[in-house]
Amino acid sequence: MTTKVVPGQLVAVTTAEEVAKEASARIAKALRNGIERYGAAAIALSGGNTPRAAYALLAKEQVDWTKVEVYWVDERACAPNDDRSNYRWAKETLIDGANIAAARVWRMPADARDIDKAAKAYDALVHARVRESSDGWPAFDAMILGVGDDGHTASLFPGEAALGVTDRGVVAVPAKKAPSEREARLTLTIPIIERAAAIFVLATGAGKRAPLERAWAVEGDLRATPARAIRQGRGAITWIIDRAAGGV
Repeated sequence: MTTKVVPGQLVAVTTAEEVAKEASARIAKALRNGIERYGAAAIALSGGNTPRAAYALLAKEQVDWTKVEVYWVDERACAPNDDRSNYRWAKETLIDGANIAAARVWRMPADARDIDKAAKAYDALVHARVRESSDGWPAFDAMILGVGDDGHTASLFPGEAALGVTDRGVVAVPAKKAPSEREARLTLTIPIIERAAAIFVLATGAGKRAPLERAWAVEGDLRATPARAIRQGRGAITWIIDRAAGGV
């Protein structure tokens, strides 16, 4: 039997709707804490259907959005109005819902002609604007992550070179044709993920049960299950899951 230890706090609820409700309230609290402590807060968003519902609720929370800057954990190499775009759905739910000023929203330009150059520029932007941890890395007040059926988190996929990056905060992930097609992406790297003040991992559905078990296992291979990188988080880690994913 595999020994597992959930790093951080596990919030297990019944439905995906409850996951969104729990997440929105907890994310809002993390942002308020950042504003109270530092005068401003920064959030890094992920894509997917689960956080989309949470973002819509988050827009209605009591947060001073004039003091929050919005960034992304990862983004596909597609136009910002494309259905696949993480930016698009965050804009339609959280940004428009909370009326966050465009000047406080920093989209990942993964659709740039030179994606490697875009990664370097976004890395520089994050380093320049997000408050620093004690060792000089950007430290987001709140970071939203998910876990893919293959065990990936952010756009850190099993076996990819990006998993070994320790000297950059943002990298380009090349497109992949086999065994399944995947477009190029930009993603935050492990050093930035692990320095977030508060990480919220949202997972719903039966497909998440196995990768969550691998992420929580005391022993395991990061290259096979990149979501294990979340275990390295130095701040608060909260896993919010529904019954199908292994909750109550």
